[in-house]
Amino acid sequence: MREPRAQAFARRGILLLVFAFLYVPVGVLVLLSFNRSGLPTAWGGFSLKWYGELAGNAEILSAAWNTLVVALSATAIATLLGTLLALGIERRARRSRGLEAMVFAPMIIPDIVLAVALLSFFSRLDVTTGLHTIVISHVVFDLAFVCAVVRARLKSFDFTMVEASRDLGASAVTTFRRVTLPLLLPSVVAGALLAFTLSVDEFIIAFFTAGAGRSSMTLPMQIYSMIRFGITPEINALATIVMAVSATALVISQRLNRGRLLGS
Repeated sequence: MREPRAQAFARRGILLLVFAFLYVPVGVLVLLSFNRSGLPTAWGGFSLKWYGELAGNAEILSAAWNTLVVALSATAIATLLGTLLALGIERRARRSRGLEAMVFAPMIIPDIVLAVALLSFFSRLDVTTGLHTIVISHVVFDLAFVCAVVRARLKSFDFTMVEASRDLGASAVTTFRRVTLPLLLPSVVAGALLAFTLSVDEFIIAFFTAGAGRSSMTLPMQIYSMIRFGITPEINALATIVMAVSATALVISQRLNRGRLLGS
């Protein structure tokens, strides 16, 4: 039965309003990052001036490097542990709802609660905070997202291929390297890209676990320190770059995961 014309029009109108509410502010931010004027809201013509300013700002470049180090390190560790955790949970003979709840808890715990808990944990162990504690903290919540993405693929995974490989004399390591990992690779990469995106964007946990000084400041923390003195086109340009990197990684992640699920 076809949807009434008025009802379809209303549904599309509501959808358009929702998307406008979500993305018009982002579009304005991107547009103003190309503003020649030094004023944050008054348009003075198109210019790449502020992107050039970013390239010569030592503090921003240092924060960008710290963000890259943290994101890549956390992604590598979380991808490895998350993939192994997904395999372990999926192959368990007995399913435990309590175990699954513990694994995915970091996904639903408020960031501020997790940040305070991690800071208390590091303080209790008398660990000096810095980039290394940010990496560890990011692994805690990244791991759950990687595990969730890989498990989505494992729901349709044919484990008889693994058993056949073992029956033919392959070792557990060889079977994992030649059979399991190639079949899971798209979902593993998708999980890694999602973890990278979350790590690049994360602010609250990094703010609590970074410690004092600029040596462990990340880009979100740098943006926060800059906006305390007012919004400038330079901040708009920096936010646009961070958003573009995150959005690109997220789109690739979704395409990889969706393509694998459709092809399975």
